[in-house]
Amino acid sequence: MTYIKSKDNEKFKKIKSLLLAKKRSKEKKYLAEGLRTVELALEHGADIDMLILREGTEFELDTRDINLYTLSKDLYDQISDTENSQGIMAVIRMKNFSKEDYNPDKHKKILIMDRVQDPGNAGTIIRTADAMGFDLICMTKGCVDVYNPKVVRSAMGSSFYIDVLIGSQEEIFDLLKSSGVQIVSSYLATDNYYDQSSYAESCALVVGNEANGINDFWIDNSDILVKIPMYGKAESFNVAISAALLMSRVIVSNSK
Repeated sequence: MTYIKSKDNEKFKKIKSLLLAKKRSKEKKYLAEGLRTVELALEHGADIDMLILREGTEFELDTRDINLYTLSKDLYDQISDTENSQGIMAVIRMKNFSKEDYNPDKHKKILIMDRVQDPGNAGTIIRTADAMGFDLICMTKGCVDVYNPKVVRSAMGSSFYIDVLIGSQEEIFDLLKSSGVQIVSSYLATDNYYDQSSYAESCALVVGNEANGINDFWIDNSDILVKIPMYGKAESFNVAISAALLMSRVIVSNSK
């Protein structure tokens, strides 16, 4: 185990740089904080580059063949984004899922995030999609970085093994439509209710930006536009709640 106490240490600089999306993209690595998150990373075979501990942290994990680094409290606090940190995080190498890895026989239940920008929402959607048995998450350009530390933490381990494809809306649409996937978008200005619509075995649900909903591209190119009825005075549902309701309906519809 290596102890680091200087902010000028090159290893610490590399670790801290992973707080920036452009550095994560360059290094193909990201940070995952919290004991349970690290446990899930180990359980599900995430490609862990190193484990980082805050000075004084103790744990019981099988970390054979994993590089361990201990940071002084001051240095650890500089890279932690949680208020009550457990003092443990991992640096994990990114999975390389691309269009070429898409398999229409495997990826039948798909959730598309269109410019979803809140990391808590994005992470919750990924976790919920995993819980619902969905096979693939697609994120259009303009979405929050899937490897943002808050997204990773909110996903509670699901981001380690559910497939995530990132691309433009046109790339994602063309890929899915070429395989005959039904595109279903959540949209308030329609008469089709989500619980009265039919969903194909291969189905992609589109949920939109927190403030503006789905892009006109999806409105124009979806096979079905559906809405969730609201009986109170709120203008709309939170996007993560909408995604959960829609995904549950697709699962129920396909199980009949």
